[in-house]
Amino acid sequence: MANSKYTAESIEVLSGLEPVRKRPGMYTDTSSPNHLVMEVVDNSVDEAIAGYAKEISVSLHKDNSISVEDDGRGMPVDLHPEEKVPGVELIFSRLHAGAKFSNKEYVFSGGLHGVGVSVVNALSSYLKAEIKRDGSKFAIEFTDSLKKKDLKKVDSVGQRNTGTKVVFKPDASFFDTEKISSKNLSNALRAKAVLCPGLTIKYKDEISKTREEWCYVDGLGDYLVNELGEGLYIPEKPIVGEHIDKDSALSWALVWERGEKEKISESYVNLIPTPQGGTHVNGMKSGMTEALKEFCDYRKLIPRGVKLSSDDVWKNCNFVLSAKLTDPQFSGQTKEKLSSKDFQNVASSISKDSLAIWLNQHTEAAEEIAFIAIENAQARVKASQKVERKKITKGITLPGKLSDCVSGEISETELFLVEGESAGGSAKQARNRQFQAVMSLKGKILNTWEVDTDAVTQSQEVKDIAMALGLEPGCRTLENLRYGKICILADADTDGAHIATLICALFLKHFRPLVEAGHVYIAQPPLFRIDQGKEVFYALDEDEKEKIVKQLNSKNKQKKIEIQRFKGLGEMNPSQLRETTMELDGRRLLKLTLEKGNTSTSLMDMLLSKKRAGDRKNWLETKGDLASLNE
Repeated sequence: MANSKYTAESIEVLSGLEPVRKRPGMYTDTSSPNHLVMEVVDNSVDEAIAGYAKEISVSLHKDNSISVEDDGRGMPVDLHPEEKVPGVELIFSRLHAGAKFSNKEYVFSGGLHGVGVSVVNALSSYLKAEIKRDGSKFAIEFTDSLKKKDLKKVDSVGQRNTGTKVVFKPDASFFDTEKISSKNLSNALRAKAVLCPGLTIKYKDEISKTREEWCYVDGLGDYLVNELGEGLYIPEKPIVGEHIDKDSALSWALVWERGEKEKISESYVNLIPTPQGGTHVNGMKSGMTEALKEFCDYRKLIPRGVKLSSDDVWKNCNFVLSAKLTDPQFSGQTKEKLSSKDFQNVASSISKDSLAIWLNQHTEAAEEIAFIAIENAQARVKASQKVERKKITKGITLPGKLSDCVSGEISETELFLVEGESAGGSAKQARNRQFQAVMSLKGKILNTWEVDTDAVTQSQEVKDIAMALGLEPGCRTLENLRYGKICILADADTDGAHIATLICALFLKHFRPLVEAGHVYIAQPPLFRIDQGKEVFYALDEDEKEKIVKQLNSKNKQKKIEIQRFKGLGEMNPSQLRETTMELDGRRLLKLTLEKGNTSTSLMDMLLSKKRAGDRKNWLETKGDLASLNE
């Protein structure tokens, strides 16, 4: 029962970093320490944006500690005129202490709350900062957010040798997991390099023993070309633009591409990703749409009765957009969407004028872009007049997680059942929308081997699969089947194999005609990527990797071979997933078949039945060390 006496004595006053340690969820994402790393990195990136840093190095150590080092000016070490403590001590030990509020030191910066690295210190069991400036090297240390060692000079360095190095170990008690997601950190660091042309970012993962380095000299255009890979683009090189004034900056790279595959559409504000877009994206799209409409009207390119919409123009466009604002406003604390209303008109005006000039200077490519938009408009009008796809039964709604394909020809259509939401997102970008549909599954589905067919659709995942297929569990015919190939796409590890097994069990037990007719396939994503110079190879397993490496060494021993091991589908970017797993020419699929006399049913029963735990144990003891089992 609460204390009935409520007096001034009951009121707690939290000082220093106590508020953060008391309620960490109010200040950062507590699912993992990744956000802490990016707070420190953002400090270094702000130095780069201001023109003082050229290189940032990040290391993930074996004990899950992190070090971030830059060659910027170095944090201030002189005494603060009012607080009478060194500037670096203020930065790490006081909330709302920073140099980003007045825009004197940093015109554009990602965070304006002044709680960044102080939160890192608050939620770390250990933190050490080393500063090089004015010919000296200084160090200060903290333990459990409290100062352990005062700032002191520890060495002498050259006058031009400047920078800051922060080493810290997140306190596991504040997070759901103490492990830092190396993949997410790598993606975030690469994005920072993309948006700071000429900035070199190095990342070393001592746990997986991998190193990565990024430097995009040509900025957004260079990045977009690398992400797209080979293809037929209009124009051949991306349209690149940039506008800077005292209050804002806008830069972009865009290129059009024929075809139905998912397009790249990335946007950032002050180097922070904005996956939900916002006023900067809306402004650019509206401005450039107007520019293209005016170009078409002047040249009388639009047929009578056709009106171009923004979607018609942008449907086939790949773009990367970066905006910088002195005081950005976001929707929500996650900063996923820019809501600064005034900037929409600014972005629209800037992008319209810039694209209008480009269109009139490159009329041949401009007309090709115009014809793509016109074709989209005509297809849109035609599609609105069409009846629904014949295969969809009246009154039945397809699952919301299903990204369907355009074609209704069962001879060519494919459905990819993908493990995980992030991998599903990559697969949607990698697919050919004309004939490939994608539906993501949330991890392992229900083990349906011992579930009655009548009750199996009580599982939402199974119900969604059945609706997507157009079949009822226990069906005897495939009359309403909506896809010619059902492809199971899971990670190339043991968890992925387990998930694939559960899905195969579902089809074998409750959709047996689907297996008997040869409609079920298992996709085989690669486990390794091997690079030698500009040549890229993919290997399905360890044996294949060794063969490729041996061949490359026999051809050219002087060129260095780099090997990357994919930890999961989510680690592959859409272009890699398309090239290795989804394109008809490059992929490998295993067909699930039932031959006469096959004992799959009895074997699956032994593997998946709860009542046969003893048999399963015996099988594991005698045959569990085998890579494959032939019955």
